[in-house]
Amino acid sequence: MSVLVETTVGDLTIDLCVAERKRTCLNFLKLCKTKYYNFCKFFKIEKNFIAQTGDPSNTGRGGDSVFLQLYGENARFFEAEKKPKLKHERLGTVSMVNNGEGMHGSQFFITLEENLDYLDRDHTVFGYVVEGFEVLQKMNEAICDEEHKPYCDIIITHTVILDDPFEDPPYLEIPLSPEPTEELLKSDRIGIGQIIDENEGKTLEEIEENIKDKEAKARAFVLEMVGDIPDADVKPPDNVLFVCKLNPVTKEEDLEVIFSRFGKILSCEVIKDHKTGESLQYAFIEFERAEDCEKAYFKMDNVLIDDRRIHVDFSQSVSKLKWKGKGKGVETIEENISEKLKPRKHSDDRRRRRSRHRSRSPRHSSHRHRSRSPDYKRYKRRSSSRSPRRKDKRNESRYRHDSRDRKSFHSSRRHRDYSRERRH
Repeated sequence: MSVLVETTVGDLTIDLCVAERKRTCLNFLKLCKTKYYNFCKFFKIEKNFIAQTGDPSNTGRGGDSVFLQLYGENARFFEAEKKPKLKHERLGTVSMVNNGEGMHGSQFFITLEENLDYLDRDHTVFGYVVEGFEVLQKMNEAICDEEHKPYCDIIITHTVILDDPFEDPPYLEIPLSPEPTEELLKSDRIGIGQIIDENEGKTLEEIEENIKDKEAKARAFVLEMVGDIPDADVKPPDNVLFVCKLNPVTKEEDLEVIFSRFGKILSCEVIKDHKTGESLQYAFIEFERAEDCEKAYFKMDNVLIDDRRIHVDFSQSVSKLKWKGKGKGVETIEENISEKLKPRKHSDDRRRRRSRHRSRSPRHSSHRHRSRSPDYKRYKRRSSSRSPRRKDKRNESRYRHDSRDRKSFHSSRRHRDYSRERRH
């Protein structure tokens, strides 16, 4: 016993387990026959898990069994069939949704992965997909929002019963195939077969700007991955100007006077070399308001200052922004950059203090050196050797030389004694 389910992404052929799930299959077949599932959406698709449908309200909170039409409101749901036990082992297993306390209505789902055995205790398997696995693959790849609702609607357009072993119950109304409702046609999702063109209605300049924005975002993500910036979404302040091509003689006071006619300036910093203290010929000017910064940007570019034509642009530096952590954003550092980049003081004073300390120390006084023996320095140098191995080698070499001297001394003494005896 089979049913053909036609969807907007393809057709599915479902074989029903009539012998094992007689009442569940009866409910499903008669709902398909009364066109109950027509225009039901797959309102919930979880990747590598399930695709759920069967609710005409497309909310997941509706759906009634066929027995409501036959026996009234008390038969809105029917009891689940648990024996014999069928498992969610195969890809494309079709199962009824548990509405609570082991009761089923009209909602069902299709598994998009194998071996989902933990679903066995709550939901009732009643069929398997035998054709249309490429359709299941399309469903599995559908892009969904946070609530697992697809951005592009996947809808059951029609159901065709290929084989029905059950007779139609009395008083069962079988209508003609319904037409799509206005609510369905006015869906806020991407329409069926709708071609999406991001550049539709845009000018050439807007398209180029959009492409540049995408490239900038891609570069920002790369910089975040390598650790150059804390976050890809971090933005430089919009009230800071970057001024370059300055004359080396131009000072911060000069720039502040020139740019202050556009608005109040919070800080003006000419960046200097931290060793020499010379100007690097670029500066950052921070305004109180972003509007004043924008005015200065349009007015001061290519202006002559101290016989140099400067270039002005909005600052791209994020050095004043401190990253708080993932998802916590950034905060502005109020520390003055010019103070940070000032050249460090030389350590001459420290050297003088050290030399003064050594001269005062009794250990280094001249009279102490005079009281030492002439071999004191040589002895001190040998005893202060850091490497014990080197010290052993020195001692060994000294012992070798001493023994050689003793041998030569004894040999010369014997020679003298022998020559003296011959004379006598």
